[in-house]
Amino acid sequence: MSLARNLDLLRHLPKMDGLRLTDFGRSADVSSPLEEITGFGDNPGALRMFAFVPAQFQKPRALVVVLHGCGQTAAAYDLGAGWSTLAQHYGFALVMPEQQRANNGNTCFNWFNPEDTARDSGEARSIREMTAHMVRTHRIDLRRIFITGLSAGGGMTSVMLATYPDVFSAGAVIAGLPYGIASNLREALDGMFHSPQRPERELGDFVRRASDHRGPWPRISVWHGSADRTVNPGNANEIVKQWLDLHDLPAAPMAETVVDGHPRQTWWNKDGETLVESYVITDMAHGTPLGLADNDQRYGVEGAFLIEAGISSSYHIAKFFGLTGWIPDAAKTAEARPAPARSPAPHLARSIRAAVADEPAEPKHEARGFDLGQIITRALTAAGLMK
Repeated sequence: MSLARNLDLLRHLPKMDGLRLTDFGRSADVSSPLEEITGFGDNPGALRMFAFVPAQFQKPRALVVVLHGCGQTAAAYDLGAGWSTLAQHYGFALVMPEQQRANNGNTCFNWFNPEDTARDSGEARSIREMTAHMVRTHRIDLRRIFITGLSAGGGMTSVMLATYPDVFSAGAVIAGLPYGIASNLREALDGMFHSPQRPERELGDFVRRASDHRGPWPRISVWHGSADRTVNPGNANEIVKQWLDLHDLPAAPMAETVVDGHPRQTWWNKDGETLVESYVITDMAHGTPLGLADNDQRYGVEGAFLIEAGISSSYHIAKFFGLTGWIPDAAKTAEARPAPARSPAPHLARSIRAAVADEPAEPKHEARGFDLGQIITRALTAAGLMK
């Protein structure tokens, strides 16, 4: 890639002047039901493990793995996206891996590093070990293990579905990228900002080469904002193409509907089971869409990269996983008790909109000289592409 093209990519990074990505989605005052678990098994990716287990389980017991985005913690993303509230209401267990700053300066999961994206290696292996620990400890049904994630966490969700398709029954990628498109910085930047189109078979082969598994393949739900300037919305189409090839499904959607004002496309098998679905969140920037669920409940709190969009992605993802049909008696008991106060997630304005102007502002020279190297380093770190 030429220097000119690299600089063009960098021009489109979100502007972070005066802000620290390390503060995004973080709050020392966040009260979280998550508990840290140590000694869960091999941890070559040096990740932290947080979990939530409800007082009552639906049967058979289910587990959802949730991966946060850049600059976030497990607790802050849980508060924002509402996953522990869903887990409490519907009786499933939750595990939320957390990136450490020593691995990535912006606490992004390393979704494109070869050592972290191969089966039984690095961060992928650590997440697999956390899942296995939950299965052993809480007697989770092996057919009811699911995974979802935002942004870099969405990219790592693609990694886990590709490298451990025998473990996860279904997954959901929010503002993420397909598996296998990047193994270095140049390819990662190109994927994030340009999302070059690839043949369906090539995308499917990336997954087929990731393990010895040959099917059946996990079901997948794909979510992306149409105004996302951080991760090109074309990546949603590439993820869909990747999994349509694996499921041997046609390119044309079998149904197109509108859910809470946003278009949804679906593909199903001969038994009528939805294998692939895709939501385009109209005019939404980079983040997880929030809104009222079908049951008139609100899951999550608006904040950085947690955007009010009139649709509750967490609820619809849990529904796609088949987790919302069970209402425990414990939920009625919980309603009778006052819920503990929870601090709002910190946010920049009411939502983060990463749209970039056609022409960037001129750099300021008054305080110090123009340091191109420092600007490039800061920009790449902000994108989670440098440690």
